[in-house]
Amino acid sequence: MRKVFVKDIKDRDQLREVFLVKEKITAMAKNGKPYMNLKLMDKSGDVDAKIWDNVDEISGRFEKNDFLELSAKASVYLGKMQLVISDLRKVPEEDVELADFLPQTERNIKEMEGELAALIGTVANDWLKKLLECFFTDPDIMGLYRVAPAAKGMHHVYIGGLLEHSLAVCALVDSVVPLYKGLNRDLLIAGALLHDIGKVREMKFFRSFDYSDEGKLIGHITIGVEMIHERVCKIDGFPPELAMHLKHLILSHHGQYEYGSPKRPKTLEATILNYLDDLDSKINGIRTHINKENELQGNWTSYHRLYDRYFYVDRSEERVTAEPEIREVTVVPEAMPARKGFHNNPFDKLKEETAKAENLDLF
Repeated sequence: MRKVFVKDIKDRDQLREVFLVKEKITAMAKNGKPYMNLKLMDKSGDVDAKIWDNVDEISGRFEKNDFLELSAKASVYLGKMQLVISDLRKVPEEDVELADFLPQTERNIKEMEGELAALIGTVANDWLKKLLECFFTDPDIMGLYRVAPAAKGMHHVYIGGLLEHSLAVCALVDSVVPLYKGLNRDLLIAGALLHDIGKVREMKFFRSFDYSDEGKLIGHITIGVEMIHERVCKIDGFPPELAMHLKHLILSHHGQYEYGSPKRPKTLEATILNYLDDLDSKINGIRTHINKENELQGNWTSYHRLYDRYFYVDRSEERVTAEPEIREVTVVPEAMPARKGFHNNPFDKLKEETAKAENLDLF
């Protein structure tokens, strides 16, 4: 039984716990002595850790994505929790409960699969419906799509996050379409479900979340367009213009060139998808940041590096927050087997070094 999760660590705690190594970096101090920076994680979040002594010897004991049982002292440094490790040992995977280490959506994945199937059933355009069915009746694709995170660091960073995010964008589409005449709802639903489809190949999520070689070299936008093109070519008679408009939604959903978008939105549907995708990602990212706060100092969160700000949280008892409406689903298919294996335009700007180092994380 685990005793202390990351979210429960308190200042001055003496820990002997098992964590998953998310990052491992050796650096050099000003005095020329090596030290090690680690980022450790479990399902509740991640925490920075330092090793100051015997770095060369200790480094050979483990690698990134290993499980470590460690002895450490917790302390708050510059407003952020940090562990100083005095000893550690590698723990075999068979000795840990994997569910303790990877964060998961709070929604029921099987129910979300049913919601996805119901949404596809509402698409009136036969060509788009055939294309969506081509994707989401494929066990290999669905086995990944249902469990993939939506990103590595900014939003929906948990198992099932990609499916949750895509369905949320669809719900936003159905809220916006009735407000404006002449919008192509079927195209928007297809775009919402497929805009991040490339992430099933861009990301690795067997243990800690990371990018594949294909993800780093090509990226999920290009991968997604390739996947759509491959399947469009298998549907005899698929209208070329419809395929072009759908591809444009995928190519432009990051909105601006500086955020990795090959094209800027040039149709109403593409503009809407860009903003709705951005809206859902920001809401989830901010909520996640708020929920990760262990001890809120007054009404303000800690500093969020990528959003470049603190966030105010109204903690008054009088405040009532409505629960989000969840679309009811009447048909729930059998769950596909899972394989082993942030977002656009932050509010004002990302720090230059962050954008360079983490540009894949922007979406």
